[in-house]
Amino acid sequence: MIKLTGFNNKEFYLNCDLIEKIEVTPDSVITTTTGKKYVVKESSDDIINKIIEFKKRYMAIPEVIKE
Repeated sequence: MIKLTGFNNKEFYLNCDLIEKIEVTPDSVITTTTGKKYVVKESSDDIINKIIEFKKRYMAIPEVIKE
């Protein structure tokens, strides 16, 4: 999940695995695989960076605890 800001200035979390496309119109419009659209304040580059950071954290291999 990534944190985004809608144009009503309310933050919300979106499951980034559901993002099908991001359009720049000049606002960022996210379309999900379910067809729902979200207009957000973040730029497309910011959204992509948030997805990358989330995936890095999610896919990270935890260090083995040494006893």
